[in-house]
Amino acid sequence: MNFWTSLVGKLWATIICLVACILIILALFLLPYIDTNFSNNSGDIKRLFTYTAIIGFSMTTFFALFLLTKITQPMQKLISATEAISKGEYSTRLSIVTSDEIGKLANTFNHMAAELEDNIRNLNQEKEHLASVLRSMSDAVITIDTSGRIILTNPPAQKLIPRWRDIDWDMEQADELGGDSDEKVPKPLFDLFERMLKESADVSADLHVKQGVWSVHMAPLYADNDIRGAVAVLRDITEKVKLEKMRQDFVANVSHEIRTPLSMMQGYSEALLDGMAASPEESQELIQVIHDESLRMGRLVKDLLDLARMEAGHTDIERRRVDVNELLERVYRKFSVRAKENEIELIYDRKTPDLVLEAADEDKLEQVLTNLLDNAFRHTPTGKQIRIVADRAETGPASELIIKIEDEGAGIPSEDLPYVFERFYKADKARVRGTSNGTGLGLAIVKSIVDAHDGTIRVSSQVGEGTVFSIRLPVENETA
Repeated sequence: MNFWTSLVGKLWATIICLVACILIILALFLLPYIDTNFSNNSGDIKRLFTYTAIIGFSMTTFFALFLLTKITQPMQKLISATEAISKGEYSTRLSIVTSDEIGKLANTFNHMAAELEDNIRNLNQEKEHLASVLRSMSDAVITIDTSGRIILTNPPAQKLIPRWRDIDWDMEQADELGGDSDEKVPKPLFDLFERMLKESADVSADLHVKQGVWSVHMAPLYADNDIRGAVAVLRDITEKVKLEKMRQDFVANVSHEIRTPLSMMQGYSEALLDGMAASPEESQELIQVIHDESLRMGRLVKDLLDLARMEAGHTDIERRRVDVNELLERVYRKFSVRAKENEIELIYDRKTPDLVLEAADEDKLEQVLTNLLDNAFRHTPTGKQIRIVADRAETGPASELIIKIEDEGAGIPSEDLPYVFERFYKADKARVRGTSNGTGLGLAIVKSIVDAHDGTIRVSSQVGEGTVFSIRLPVENETA
């Protein structure tokens, strides 16, 4: 940079010019007057000095205005722009166009402000992108500092943490965490957090919280090779665990149910091959057992296939208008013979003649009623009563048909009621009258068929008094 264009050069040139002007004034005006008039008139000398003072004051004032214009005002603009930047106004720019240090400072400031604005914009975009990712995640994400305080959560975590805090944990947590427990990580995560701090590595675990199961992965957050906290990702695997348990139970139950008839068929067939039947009557009896067990295994395989198709959404339902009264009359007549043989009173109670479904599968509904009545007969002792009740109910703008199968059997314990519609559920053998030919899939098939008709089925029971199965079916099926 040229010296004379710099701020120092300008100040130096201004001072030289000022001094030169004063010297020229003294040389031109003061010295001649002193030489000629000093002894005769001192007033002229005073006026000369007065004029000189006025001129010097004027030039000094000009010099001050010059400094104000060239230095003070640009500095004030720079200060104002800096304050605006500190308040978040990153679009602030300086309009100082000079070639001295202040101009260069203004250009540098504008460049810095532009870079800062661009970096802040990029950071905001990254922050919004990260926030969008966290909001869109179905898993709960929690960020924790080294003291165990929660510093960041996404919406699923914001819903989860209050539910966990409402759980009555032991009082040790308050002593371990200290401070306001509302800002601290819940007890299950705190134990995993301590383990992560101790091992200084990623940790994973499945947490059982009340009736739920959560898969948790926690990783440390570093700052200059020091752990400054952790981030935990929680996934609800309750349904996955339940499905896995159902699968294991299903395999075990199928193996058990098929093993029994196979063992009996193998045993009786070996008896026939070994010639253990001493008479044709005994041979016929063994053959009959083999035949019955083969039929039982066939029913089991058929029910398994039907249930698998229904749960896979491949239920073949032929919807048409169904007169439920005619259907119930037909089912009633079919079971009347069995009722007489077992000395059980079967009653059909029709509350209203208008019992029509606009879109339903008559064969599937007959299978539902057959399974429920067969179940009722197997659990109702001699001399008791079974009732079929049908009625119509108005539920707001829609109408429903209510069908109830009521028996006076042994009943179902309250702890077993939530599981009666699961596969292979069977009543306590002590409550079953006679030999049971059920496969344990009947009620599961019933529920699948009712669900396919957009209906609901409920069960209520008291031990020793009987059981009531209630089916509610919409008159006009929206699925159709």
